[in-house]
Amino acid sequence: MEKMISIQERTYDFALRIIRLYKFLDKNDLNKTIGLQLLRSGTSIGANVEEAYAAQSKKDFIHKLSIALKEAR
Repeated sequence: MEKMISIQERTYDFALRIIRLYKFLDKNDLNKTIGLQLLRSGTSIGANVEEAYAAQSKKDFIHKLSIALKEAR
């Protein structure tokens, strides 16, 4: 049986992978620009999921998770 991993754990692990990838990239002009955008968008997914779990209402929760979904796309 496969263990279920929460969305919070998955997005946290994803953010760590994004950070490691960014550190690995050469820092030429193109990679720096693209890398920084990747770093911002890749780590914001988990941040938005965490915000959703602290939402003040069901509507707020759905809204914040939809933002995380948009970032993931």
